[in-house]
Amino acid sequence: MATKIRIVQSTRSETRLAGGRRIVLDFREEDGDPVPAILLLPDAEAAAPGAILLHGYSSRKEHMADEVGRALLAEGIASLAVDLPLHGDRADPLQAQSARNPLAAVRLWRSALQEAGLAVRYLGARREVDGGRLGVAGYSLGSFLAVALAAGEPRVKAVVVAAGGDLPSGTPLAAVARTVADPTRAVRRLSPRPLLMVHGRDDRTVRPEQAERLYAAAGEPKELRWYAAGHYLPAAAIQYAAGWLRERL
Repeated sequence: MATKIRIVQSTRSETRLAGGRRIVLDFREEDGDPVPAILLLPDAEAAAPGAILLHGYSSRKEHMADEVGRALLAEGIASLAVDLPLHGDRADPLQAQSARNPLAAVRLWRSALQEAGLAVRYLGARREVDGGRLGVAGYSLGSFLAVALAAGEPRVKAVVVAAGGDLPSGTPLAAVARTVADPTRAVRRLSPRPLLMVHGRDDRTVRPEQAERLYAAAGEPKELRWYAAGHYLPAAAIQYAAGWLRERL
């Protein structure tokens, strides 16, 4: 018999938004470290679909909640944006320096993946959310994590990869990273769940060819949309992704 995980929540603040509520909170496993998060809940009589939002490197939960989360709220979708380890409210310059050690980086990746899985369980357990209609959207670093999360988490029914792709090729670091987290291997495990990729044709951080490699490795159904942008995608990409998730969740 599987052991049930008890999730503890602590609410920091709650405010009204047009069409819903914005709740700043921490959640954690009992005896675990708290994960800071922002939960957006639409006004709805029935349980709403939901999405986990994973930010990029050097970003924080507010960037995802106040841009992507607001777009999802307008579509009637709840969202949970989290601070990844060493980001946002969890920023720690000393630990960030030590994270340059490859072994420390691997531990951080595994911790982030475990917390993302906990986020899925927490969001799906909310009475306002339909736990059978959950998706994940990741931006840049968060998109790598989103693919890895969905590959091992069947409760995730749809995946949005924004400014993400395969690991860069031809570098020793990429070869080491691929032994821990291989996006092309993980993305093959998503089908028949739908995948949307949105990417800038002028992206120099995660280059277009990296996006094309990830897309080629994915099974159907899948969609790749290009925008005249660099690594920071325009509002049109966010709006399209929000509508895409509404149709699939």
